[in-house]
Amino acid sequence: MQPLTDSGQQAVQGLAQRYGVSVDAVLALLFAVNNGGGTMAQFFHPDLGGGGQWMQGGMTMVGDMFNGRLQSTVSGLCSELSTLLRNQQVFLPPPPSSSGFGSMQSSNTWWPSELGQPSSSGGQNDTRYAYFPGPRRLAVQRGGQVTVYDTLNHDIGGVQQQQGGPNGSQSFSSQFGTFTVESLPIVSPQQQQSYPPPPPQNFVPNNPPPQNNPPQNFAPAPAPFNNSNDSNFAAPSGSADIIGAIERLAQLHGRGILSDDEFRTKKAELLSRL
Repeated sequence: MQPLTDSGQQAVQGLAQRYGVSVDAVLALLFAVNNGGGTMAQFFHPDLGGGGQWMQGGMTMVGDMFNGRLQSTVSGLCSELSTLLRNQQVFLPPPPSSSGFGSMQSSNTWWPSELGQPSSSGGQNDTRYAYFPGPRRLAVQRGGQVTVYDTLNHDIGGVQQQQGGPNGSQSFSSQFGTFTVESLPIVSPQQQQSYPPPPPQNFVPNNPPPQNNPPQNFAPAPAPFNNSNDSNFAAPSGSADIIGAIERLAQLHGRGILSDDEFRTKKAELLSRL
């Protein structure tokens, strides 16, 4: 029988007191629910009416089939134990062993430390795995590479090693049936290998030598307004021409091409010819 953590023992004792049953009866249901992947249980205990079955969201059967109170007690205990197994670590990590689900292949911790201690771990050949029901994570190590998967709503209860599959792939079983790790989303792959140093960057001096760049072509600045040589305003003959010339002068003045003095001087000169 796999030992419980301190928090697991306290939770079992608290449930026994609240439901008015023995601690041994709660333990029997705990192991039955855990073996059923958190969604079903098949148990036998004299305090629980002998043999019985429970299924999450479904039926609850006890040996004393007409005892509604006992049936309600078993149903409530199994539901709370299922939640307990899903939300926290109840069992202590198993001792090291060569292989098999629920055992550790090595005493060295190869999974990310932030995951804590797994409830089940093991391995075969060049592949190892560790299951963490609290954070809902599954760590798998293949060929020195550790990949962490999100187990979603799976309550993993078993593993099968596929000898003929690629890299000795594994399939896991939960309340939803059998699945492979490839069906789970990856959380964080971690490479256990050395990486080459980054290539050296090209050195750029603070004061690079001047380069012989071709001169840029700049548009020449507009020539200043010449009162005497501007062809647009050279000796307008008629009144219409003079008025038109004054209007063009006003446009040039508005655009800032003519200064105020230039505009007044040229305008006075044109007005004198009317």
